[in-house]
Amino acid sequence: MSEAEVDPHVVDMGNDEEEEEVGEDLYTEDFMQRDYQPNEEMDRYDSADLDDEPLDERSFDQIMADRRAAEAALDDRDEVGSFNSPVNRRTRNRKLPAFLDEHDESEDSRPRQRARVDEPGNQMPDDETEEEDEDDGADMYNIVGNLRTWVSRDDVRRFIARKFRQFLLTYVNPKNQGGQPEYVRLINDMVSANKCSLEIDYTEYLHAYTNLAIWLADAPESILEVMEEVLQNVVLKLYPNYGKIHERVHVRVTNLPVFDQIRDIRKTHLNCLIRIGGVVTRRSGVFPQLMQVKYDCNKCGATLGPFFQNTSKEIKVGSCPECQSRGPFSVNVEETIYRNYQKLTLQESPGIVPAGRLPRYKEVILLDDLIDCARPGEEIEITGIYTNNFDLALNTKNGFPVFATVVEANHVSKKQDLFSAYKLTEEDKLEIEKLAKDPRIGERIIKSIAPSIYGHENIKTAIALAMFGGQEKNVQGKHRLRGDINILLLGDPGTAKSQFLKYVEKTAQRAVYTTGKGASAVGLTAAVHKDPVTREWTLEGGALVLADRGICLIDEFDKMNDQDRVSIHEAMEQQSISISKAGIVTSLQARCSVIAAANPVGGRYDSGKTFALNVELTDPILSRFDILLVVKDTVDPVIDEMLARFVVDSHFKSHPNIAKDQTPETAANTDPEILSQDMLRKYITYAKLYVFPKLHDADLDKVALVYADLRRESMFGQGVPIAVRHIESMIRIAEAHARMHLRQYVLEDDVDMAIRVLLDSFIATQKYGVQKALQKSFKKYMTYKRDFNELLLHLLRGLVKDALRFEELMTMPGPRLSVVHVKITDLEAKAREYNILDLQPFFNSRQFLGANFTLDVGAGVVKHPVA
Repeated sequence: MSEAEVDPHVVDMGNDEEEEEVGEDLYTEDFMQRDYQPNEEMDRYDSADLDDEPLDERSFDQIMADRRAAEAALDDRDEVGSFNSPVNRRTRNRKLPAFLDEHDESEDSRPRQRARVDEPGNQMPDDETEEEDEDDGADMYNIVGNLRTWVSRDDVRRFIARKFRQFLLTYVNPKNQGGQPEYVRLINDMVSANKCSLEIDYTEYLHAYTNLAIWLADAPESILEVMEEVLQNVVLKLYPNYGKIHERVHVRVTNLPVFDQIRDIRKTHLNCLIRIGGVVTRRSGVFPQLMQVKYDCNKCGATLGPFFQNTSKEIKVGSCPECQSRGPFSVNVEETIYRNYQKLTLQESPGIVPAGRLPRYKEVILLDDLIDCARPGEEIEITGIYTNNFDLALNTKNGFPVFATVVEANHVSKKQDLFSAYKLTEEDKLEIEKLAKDPRIGERIIKSIAPSIYGHENIKTAIALAMFGGQEKNVQGKHRLRGDINILLLGDPGTAKSQFLKYVEKTAQRAVYTTGKGASAVGLTAAVHKDPVTREWTLEGGALVLADRGICLIDEFDKMNDQDRVSIHEAMEQQSISISKAGIVTSLQARCSVIAAANPVGGRYDSGKTFALNVELTDPILSRFDILLVVKDTVDPVIDEMLARFVVDSHFKSHPNIAKDQTPETAANTDPEILSQDMLRKYITYAKLYVFPKLHDADLDKVALVYADLRRESMFGQGVPIAVRHIESMIRIAEAHARMHLRQYVLEDDVDMAIRVLLDSFIATQKYGVQKALQKSFKKYMTYKRDFNELLLHLLRGLVKDALRFEELMTMPGPRLSVVHVKITDLEAKAREYNILDLQPFFNSRQFLGANFTLDVGAGVVKHPVA
């Protein structure tokens, strides 16, 4: 049988014409007439399907009332599926119709639970249906194609939204003992601070959802859009009226683990989340940027839009859908939505630029609430999306298509922000208030200032007072009295003056460091120059303006030119800088403390000469310093030995190859009274935010008496002349000391400390012979709260060594002593050489008891066991 033949037994090969003749032909000539002829068998109706009830007997009013009740019930049912419901929100977010989305068939085929209206008492949002949580979304992690295309799919976006919502509502910080959800607390803090940005820690998100965190870094634009929408819904669920305050709430990503240098950014970083750092060199003004624009057709008046503006190119309308015209179109100003726009120029930090290379820079775009978050001269870190846009100027210049790259900032952090008010937690505040109850908190703070520098208690006291600052006063808005304390360190080389300035720069909340030789008058105050972009005259602040509400540090103050030094007179007292150049007449704020360091004439301070011969500074500039500190490098065997031991131990501990558990035998244990530097910064921040000391009338009498005595002594002496400014200096120092103890009122202790600091400053500038006389005159103020315990302990140990050496010489073959006795009179004689007259505080101190000494008052000796 061939392939073309068919088996007749299998397939019926009947005649097709016979098949067509089978059946009734309905379309005959009289089929219409036959169809309408009466038929008794067929023209009968079943009585079970007929309604023989009478018509509706309700009145018209009753019918309308029932109709309104039914419509109200339908409206209540529709509220569940309203525009803001999860179902409609998902439908609204779809880019394709539901019947085209093949991936949603399995999910849509499942029976959905009835959504319920949340009760007013519900605190936690629960819009999402329960069955969504049952699907763990394991298939979602299997990326098909490009990641950016994958995360733009609707089902993947819903999966990301569900997981991020779960993260916001359930993530608990392991350090939090209470078990409260971390980000619910942060949302409450954000709302109470009236902010519109929530910071999400990337490392926490990475531990919770590793894959989603990696997607966020690789495709941030699409995912951040979903995260902000979820955050908006969560915030509005917790606080329904917060949308009236802020239209949008933003997600800010912090602690991105990878830090890139500006010069290391390449094409692989495009459209990814990056973290870079640098110094702000230029900042543009704030402009309104189109975010959602509507156009009006000038021919027919129809409104077109909304169109969502992209940062890379301008939206252009093709034709009007009403009149089909191609324009002209004008922007509908009333219905168009704008957002704030600002551009920064971020330059590499000077310390990380390779030798012999020029620093590179990158343009940064700030939007919404990020504007004005950094000023020129500040060092910042930016987390943002590295993106590109088409630049016609670059193409014309290079002759081939080149894209200009910018960083769209998502989060900006400054070094000063680490201890800002928003970062102080409740635990920090409780610990700070607990510390303030310690009666020795003032001494502890002074010890904590530059703990790696030995001695110089007077400098540490002055720096601590300057960092806390006095209380600024504004008399009826007309006359302003500064509260900042200015300090001048004048002394011999090698006395750690520059080290103190560097310490303040790293510790203070806002500090600007400059040197006298490297700073000009305009560099310290303000400069007027032409902007290279707009070709307009612009004003640029100098070091004193950048240090507003902070501390300006000037090293090598004596090396400045006289003309440059005169320029800071106004900034130090009136705390403003007046400019009248190039048609710009204005006044800039410079509300900062000035801490300057200078060397005497010839390099070393000569106590045999007057103060005016030792320095080349004029009286107007000297009188503007509240505290003058003369630092002399004097030879003293006891102090020098203690200093040498401290330096050797410090180098030993700081060596990177020495294990932490290895300590030298001569090294003393770390003083438990010294606060950590982090806690010190938080303490200062808390004090400046919440403590505003006030004066008592009784305290001012003592200030007036001391001022009168000082004026009388300054007429005969040849030190710094005392002026009315020194009364204000005493008041400022007293307020700073009260703020150091978190007191809202200035007490007598604060006034005594202010008098002691000012007397130290005044007496140190006198000739050697005059100093002794003044110290006797003001002896009751000079010894107030001065800590001599370390010095006395060193003297006592020296006496113990002398006694042991004497005993060994006298009884060489005999047994050694078990207890060494030191006469109290010998210790008093040693202490009298350092103007220490009262030893009782030392005998009660922690240092005396901790060193294993015992006081025997009856025998008049101090006992020390010998090991």
